[in-house]
Amino acid sequence: MMRIFSFLLVVLSFYSVHAQEGLTYQKPSQEILDLVDVSRAPSVFMDEAKNHMILVSRNAYGSIEELSQEELRLGGLRIDPKTNIGSRVSYFNNIELKHLKSKNTKRIQVEGLPENPRLTNFSWSPDQSKIAFTHTTENGVELWFLDVESAKVRKLTDANINANIGDAINWFADGNSILVKKVSSQKEALINTKTAIPSGPTISVNDGKKAQNRTYQDLLSNKSDEHNFEQLARTELYVVNLDGSSKKWLNDDIYTTVSFSPDGNYVMIETVERPFSYLVPYYRFPSKTTIYTKEGKEVKTVLEVPLIEDLPQGFMAVRTGKRNFSWRNDKPSSLIYTKALDGGDPENEVPFRDETFEVEAPFDGEGRSLLKTINRMGGIRWANDNVAIASDYWWNTRNTKTYLFNPSDNNQEAKVINDRSYQDAYSDPGSFVMKRNEMSRSVLALKDNKAYLLGAGHSEEGQFPFLDELNLSNLKTKRIYQSKYTDKVENLRDFDPTNNRLLVRIESPTEYPNYFFRKTKGNKLNQITFFENPFKSIQNVHKEVINYKRDDGLDLSGTLYLPVGYDKEKKEKVPLIIWAYPREYKNSASAGQNTQNPNKFTFPYYGSMIYWVTKGYAVLDNAAFPIVGEGDEEPNDTYVKQLVANGKAAIDAVDEMGYIDRERVAVGGHSYGAFMVANLLTHSDLFAAGIARSGAYNRTLTPFGFQSEERNYWEAPDVYNTMSPFMNADKMNQPLLLIHGEADNNSGTYPMQSERYFNALKGLGATVRLVVLPKESHGYKAKESILHLLWEQDQWLEKYVKQK
Repeated sequence: MMRIFSFLLVVLSFYSVHAQEGLTYQKPSQEILDLVDVSRAPSVFMDEAKNHMILVSRNAYGSIEELSQEELRLGGLRIDPKTNIGSRVSYFNNIELKHLKSKNTKRIQVEGLPENPRLTNFSWSPDQSKIAFTHTTENGVELWFLDVESAKVRKLTDANINANIGDAINWFADGNSILVKKVSSQKEALINTKTAIPSGPTISVNDGKKAQNRTYQDLLSNKSDEHNFEQLARTELYVVNLDGSSKKWLNDDIYTTVSFSPDGNYVMIETVERPFSYLVPYYRFPSKTTIYTKEGKEVKTVLEVPLIEDLPQGFMAVRTGKRNFSWRNDKPSSLIYTKALDGGDPENEVPFRDETFEVEAPFDGEGRSLLKTINRMGGIRWANDNVAIASDYWWNTRNTKTYLFNPSDNNQEAKVINDRSYQDAYSDPGSFVMKRNEMSRSVLALKDNKAYLLGAGHSEEGQFPFLDELNLSNLKTKRIYQSKYTDKVENLRDFDPTNNRLLVRIESPTEYPNYFFRKTKGNKLNQITFFENPFKSIQNVHKEVINYKRDDGLDLSGTLYLPVGYDKEKKEKVPLIIWAYPREYKNSASAGQNTQNPNKFTFPYYGSMIYWVTKGYAVLDNAAFPIVGEGDEEPNDTYVKQLVANGKAAIDAVDEMGYIDRERVAVGGHSYGAFMVANLLTHSDLFAAGIARSGAYNRTLTPFGFQSEERNYWEAPDVYNTMSPFMNADKMNQPLLLIHGEADNNSGTYPMQSERYFNALKGLGATVRLVVLPKESHGYKAKESILHLLWEQDQWLEKYVKQK
């Protein structure tokens, strides 16, 4: 096999209007490299009782060799056909644990792990004494399990697990056996679509219905794709016991969702049916939902859904009929589903949008109505026969409501606990504290008819996370705890009402996030992790959240970093990099709120511009770029005007502080942020240069909506054309670095978007460079790609910004 560094990265040259560069992967300067090549702290998760902490580690980056393995893109999936798991899964390579109630709380290395571990799909057993997981070998996926108390693992199956569509492993209620998906014994050979001889043309038809779908990627495109999708998706269900024995549970089919009832006596299974589609991903193919007993005996088919290609227009559109089947977490075996009361069409005005029903075993009939919601049903948090809390939402108004209702009596009117804009961070009441019940399901953590909420605590004065107690009798709240840190951030992760104990994570700009137990009475802290800061070279950079106003009075903010060693008294004029991502709002009050916190740990990642504080740049990170449309006005009706106003306000604010040379300001963004960059360089002269990664630049290529735009091209052609940098390429006269993953899978951001935009700019004589990263998707993964990305950005900024 060729060594990974022999891969060539084809980069279109910005030094001339012809020719391409043959360039091997490059590395950035040492200042940046020192921040990239560091060991990261492990991820952690704990059991319900907080007796054990599991620490799982992984490499920060993959490799181009890994990304170069064979990959099939079918029905919205990306599959490694050799191993039968997603081709872009991020794997963990080590497991450690801590016994939190032991006097010895040192990290214990788990014994028996496979050589070169590639671990994922972690799943607690019902009693949380074990964890099942998969290990991906060169030839397939194996099932393993960890015994938590002994800190030892054991392999249960050969490399025959099929994890292509998820839900590969599910524990039986006894905790001694697991229901797994195995590669079908009926699997046929795959078709090589590059060499297969077609038997005829591929034909798509429409019977006159409107099918206004977004620009999905990785879809099926011919009969050979259909065959390959079916072979890779088909599985057989097996019962695997912890002694390694197994037996077939169901014959092969395309099984997607597999879900045990809380009591473990029933299993709800969804299968994909034909006909397949070339317009939508597999999860909108026809499907069937069937209930089985735990022994594998069919009980009843509760839902059959046709192909979904023709939903009404709008983000709040849903299909008609029963949808969103799930188990009720506080009862042994009751099914919950929802039906639209508006025909699934948001244009229809009705007093209630959705109605939710309950069907108990043996699952006959329509069931019993539980609740009607004014907006689309968002979800239900169950507690007991008399208490449940539901939420709904409506995208067009950004409204959300929270309801307290009695699931045993639908004659009792539901009480509205909250009625607010979900974009209003200052009024966010927080998330309800949940616990694991005797059936190992998540339910509301109640004590004396009181529920508890953990909130982020954003306010005009800053961020102060809180714990509230909600009295369900009178719906009044009482503050139990509120963080008072002004130099740190205390993130409240969980609360145990029985022991009055919080699980918190505390960090500061120089202190890596670590976990603590905090008693709400007395506020005693007990530290349980001791992760160290791996980014020492930037731990003392000046960092602050700045607040400023747009020319129309809208409040804006951003996190400002000054260069390493910068003297604030001398105020040397340095270049500035602004990094941003536009967001749409329906009111100015929400758009103007500041949710940034200068006390968060300074954590550079591959997409960050923070690296450049080591190279003499100031960085305004996460600069606010709100696009507001009040009332009947849509945000995008004035997109360009607001975008430019946001950019000018940001530069003015930092310039007034005396730190920057406003002639040397760069702007950058990823995805919709890249779209922003191209528009700013097109419609203003504010910036010396721009960096646009993985963006879309021609909105006629996404004619049925994009980002938060619901209208199609034919309803709002002026909006689409005005917002498209491609349509205005003749106005773009600042240097632009375009970067795109060759295998971008994000809706709308085809690599063609950057290629065509580059060609337009090149033809019009603009200064532009296009870098296509081989094998990379919408986010970048291979270390070789990321180091080269940083090198490209560094070279571009040096030439067109710093040395301007």
